[in-house]
Amino acid sequence: MGKKRSGGGLTGSQQAAKFLGVSVLSGVVLAGMAIPAAGALGLAAKGTVEGFDEIPANLKTPPLSQRTTILDAEGDVIATVYSRDRQVVPLTAISPYMQKAIVAIEDSRFYEHGAIDLKGILRAVNRNAQEGGAAQGASTLTQQYVKNVFVEEAGDDSTKVREAQEKSLGRKIRELKYSIQVEEELGKKKILENYLNITFFGQAAYGIESAAQRYFSKPAKDLTLEESALLAGVVQSPSRYDPVNDVTEATKRRNLVLQRMADIKDISQAEADAAKAKPVALKVTRPKNGCITAVKGAGFFCDYVEKAFLTDPVFGKTREERAKVWNRGGLTVRTTLDPQAQDAANESIKDHVYQEDSVATAVTMIQPGTGRVLAMGQSKPYGFGKNETVINFSVDKRMGGSNFGFQVGSTFKPFIAAAALERGLPATKVYAAPNKMDYPSPISRCDGTSYINPPSKRETAENETEDEVGPYALKTAMEKSINTYFVEMISEIGLCPVTEMTQKLGVVPADGSKLPEGPSIALGSAELSPLTMANAYATFANRGVYCTPIAIESITDAHGKALAVPKSKCERAMATETADTINTLLRGVVDSGTGERAGLTDRDSAGKTGTTDSRHNAWFVGYTPNISGAVWVGSGGAKKITMEQIRIGGQYYPKVFGGGLPGPIWKDAITGALSGREAPTFTTVSIPEPTVPSGGSRGNKPADNPSKPGKPGGDNKPGGRPGGTTTVGATGGATGGTTQTPFPGITIGPGGIIGGREDQ
Repeated sequence: MGKKRSGGGLTGSQQAAKFLGVSVLSGVVLAGMAIPAAGALGLAAKGTVEGFDEIPANLKTPPLSQRTTILDAEGDVIATVYSRDRQVVPLTAISPYMQKAIVAIEDSRFYEHGAIDLKGILRAVNRNAQEGGAAQGASTLTQQYVKNVFVEEAGDDSTKVREAQEKSLGRKIRELKYSIQVEEELGKKKILENYLNITFFGQAAYGIESAAQRYFSKPAKDLTLEESALLAGVVQSPSRYDPVNDVTEATKRRNLVLQRMADIKDISQAEADAAKAKPVALKVTRPKNGCITAVKGAGFFCDYVEKAFLTDPVFGKTREERAKVWNRGGLTVRTTLDPQAQDAANESIKDHVYQEDSVATAVTMIQPGTGRVLAMGQSKPYGFGKNETVINFSVDKRMGGSNFGFQVGSTFKPFIAAAALERGLPATKVYAAPNKMDYPSPISRCDGTSYINPPSKRETAENETEDEVGPYALKTAMEKSINTYFVEMISEIGLCPVTEMTQKLGVVPADGSKLPEGPSIALGSAELSPLTMANAYATFANRGVYCTPIAIESITDAHGKALAVPKSKCERAMATETADTINTLLRGVVDSGTGERAGLTDRDSAGKTGTTDSRHNAWFVGYTPNISGAVWVGSGGAKKITMEQIRIGGQYYPKVFGGGLPGPIWKDAITGALSGREAPTFTTVSIPEPTVPSGGSRGNKPADNPSKPGKPGGDNKPGGRPGGTTTVGATGGATGGTTQTPFPGITIGPGGIIGGREDQ
């Protein structure tokens, strides 16, 4: 390489250089023409020469990927996320020293030549020919910008990135053509601005603004001479000249840039010497990316927002399209997170469950009537360290939650009651509810088949304690959380009404499967997420209207343009009278039932406790007219922990009940979330307490109850006539608020709600 051909004349490398210069200047490259000794350019031997005129004339510049800022409902920053940490700034926001430094070291004749620098090419070719390699490049700053555009467009696709950076003659010629276009359309100043915004400066910093913040914790406009020279020197090899990891090499490179600036008269020699004498003084801001940076313990909510974006077709037809928009960034995402509610959730969690405890808790709050997710927190912080996790216990698997969710125990019972009321069963319904019973069979399913309790191995249900022996009416059964009562209820109405009700309430297992159609769901065998439960109960608070959950309030792009965002969809799931009756029943649970420790004293509240077999999970799901919240406590990992004789949050628990730990967590969180805010009341109904026979039935069948509910619209339309023997006038319901009559024969008015103990 570098030798003349026999007979004299130009070397191969010189001929190639001349060819490139002439062809670009004339605008023509003959398709298929061989390039003699192309390898002398230091380029890959493969790579073909394309017809210059066949190369597309328009370089499509992709929007530069930037950081996305996630805000809470009040506009305060929750977290910053990005595919590439970049903040695009105009040239006026970049230090003049930086502008001169990058030109001096990368393309000192930038303002003198066009798209290519023929002198630079010849100089590089001769140098490389003498050294037998590719010691010196000849790319102009414009060509480097074009290459970076290709790299940016490739995104995280490693194959496309390699293609954008390959050392082939074909790629080089494409760069040249696009460089001509860029020079004509943009001009020198805009090219320099774009270059400084697109270039990688190491340490995960793309663009000069992020680089200035990363290395010196200041904006690019405030960079000094020596700081500018240091950053300009990094560009050629961000790893080799990284001042964080090798200050010696970085200093040598900085001083080379300073000298080059002096040589071309951008600064005086005295200025260069003074800057060289200064030691490198970094003030590094470490890369902060993703939901791990979230404040207010909102890492899991941040993660939920990202998952909501990537799964909603509002933001793109395919996940790939949505991911492209998200990774491009530059978005400002205003969310529904209420800072007061989030703070209250965090404080309650810290007071009751410690990060290092063997079990965890998750708290989720949602606003009835809007579906707005107000708070989301858990005791194991978002992260990868000890006693940290990136699994969001509050949500379904597809949104970053656990593989299966958590069994919900008795918090499922209100769904059964709502389904029964919708089918016409009276709110005074009495069942035998023995202490222990076989699951009745057959029980009809939606597909026409039936559940059959196998004769060879009978499946049974039993109440928490031996003294829980029926018969019971619905109000007392809900307050005491009587398992066998709800098994009998589900056997009477069938499984399909329960399935249909849960579908209307958005109650779907956390792993995305179908809700199992078996009577064991009466005891809460379904594995659900706290967000699902909080939102389903919000339907009761909203008097029967279900709203889909939303976390994103608005989004603007890098140019301030508003993007379409998903809206909550609200549909009636049950009659208003049914919801009001459930609210009355669940108010009894917190007034004097199993959830008494969760009851609020300054406003109407309602809820339900739940504890699963072996006490692996404990729940309280409750609400006021203007907020609904679910609290789960349990083992979030593969190992199931029995919460008996256990210390949690510094307190010893012989046995953990839904009302004993989740209930107080809920109470403290909701109290803080609603402090200083309005206290609307429920619309309640009066539910008479029927007189039931003492002792009741001990078998598998309900006590005598000749009144069977008819179809809606008949004599026994929703509400029907009370079943069993009743004493009309014994009132229940909540004090305060307005009342109405959902069922004939049931009086309206204030009154006490009876009974109660802590449930299973």
